[in-house]
Amino acid sequence: MRALITGGAGFIGSHLAEALLDQGQHVIAIDDLSTGRIENIDHLLPHPNFQFVYENIRTETVMDRLVSECDTIYHLAAAIGVELVIKDPVRTIETNLIGTEIVLRLARRYRKMVVIASTSEVYGKSEAIPFREDGDRVMGPTIKSRWSYAESKAMDEFLALAYHQQFGVPVIIGRFFNTVGPRQTGTYGMVIPRLARQAAAGQPLTVYGDGQQTRCFCHVKDAVRAVVGLSQEAKAIGEIFNIGSSEEITILDLAKRIRSRAGSQSEIKLIPYDQAYGAGFEDMRRRVPDTTRIKAAIGWQPTIGLEQTLDEVIAQFK
Repeated sequence: MRALITGGAGFIGSHLAEALLDQGQHVIAIDDLSTGRIENIDHLLPHPNFQFVYENIRTETVMDRLVSECDTIYHLAAAIGVELVIKDPVRTIETNLIGTEIVLRLARRYRKMVVIASTSEVYGKSEAIPFREDGDRVMGPTIKSRWSYAESKAMDEFLALAYHQQFGVPVIIGRFFNTVGPRQTGTYGMVIPRLARQAAAGQPLTVYGDGQQTRCFCHVKDAVRAVVGLSQEAKAIGEIFNIGSSEEITILDLAKRIRSRAGSQSEIKLIPYDQAYGAGFEDMRRRVPDTTRIKAAIGWQPTIGLEQTLDEVIAQFK
């Protein structure tokens, strides 16, 4: 089996590459290193079944060759992180929409399976907790660039399902909920590595808003196990699956736990959203997945707890 991972030098992509190589697959990772890092895959470069291509997925001539040579496409390449979305909305929208359109068009040409990485952001401000894959979505106004990422990923889903329904392209969509673990950086606003780095450095832990917003964090190895399992289950084709933990925690309590596990004396500082992201920023109070569907499909559920996840992330900053 030959797998193509777009965004293969990214946080999740590098862990996915490891898992597929462990299965004996040949892995091609394409990444323009705009948010991915070559350090994430340095250890994989000598592997005889691993190939890295330094290129943007919108370079269609390169993508055409890579897609023609693979069996399954794992499409993870995307603009990521709240900070990047706010600062560079054009890049966010173009990367997500144009890149996905190219991947799907080539998958149709060569009859390849596509696993699309989507996000819990598509649920927007919905208060129907826990989020179900067939639940309604509640979005903010288009004048708030905060929602451009969510809407671009939702359009990715619509387009993928349209290619499946109209052209028979085998697609599977996974909605990731706050995936965390080693190799993730806080560069684009990811909360756990940002707080872990601050705690390790003895700096104030910056919590945005009042800290009472809640999230559920899933270890990257659990998330990758879900993706690989779905890609090998025929009944998953044409479906959407939440991938995440149901262990809910407030961001303020998360900061306290990180400070404690890091043995840090840092203060916790509340930063208004307007100061962190600009005027008028909107956030979700809760984000909890219903994972009934993926458990029924492949028997998946998270196995790595939050404490272990935090310890692993903290360790990389010490």
